[in-house]
Amino acid sequence: MPETNSALVIDIPVQLPHLKSVHSIGALQFEGDLPASIFHLQLITGDIADWRAEADIVAVFHTNAGHVTLNDGAYNRSRNILTGNPYRDLVADLMKRGVRIELCGATARVNRWGNADLLEGVRVNLDAMARTIQLVQQGFVKITE
Repeated sequence: MPETNSALVIDIPVQLPHLKSVHSIGALQFEGDLPASIFHLQLITGDIADWRAEADIVAVFHTNAGHVTLNDGAYNRSRNILTGNPYRDLVADLMKRGVRIELCGATARVNRWGNADLLEGVRVNLDAMARTIQLVQQGFVKITE
């Protein structure tokens, strides 16, 4: 893509004092080599920091994205590779930014993953659908990634 020297003007500025969102992440789509869902979480947590907003952000990994929450050993076994989880540092950074990372319990059961297979700090919910409904009923905005 050619570079341009044109300036970008934001026509619709946004600043939120409070926000609650649940991100339902069932598959990985990529922006280059970075999962778009992780890029979007980085973007919104950066905005939250800039706004000094109160926020509660939950990312629920499930279905074909559940492996993002695995530790290196479990990731290697699940993905049949030896490189370890390439997303572990990105997930750890999101947690440092205040994002609650959850794994769908149904996804874990189908894949025979236990709590010991997860990255430190990842919590397991009953299942992604029930958890998302619960959070939406509590006033969270649902973002589907």
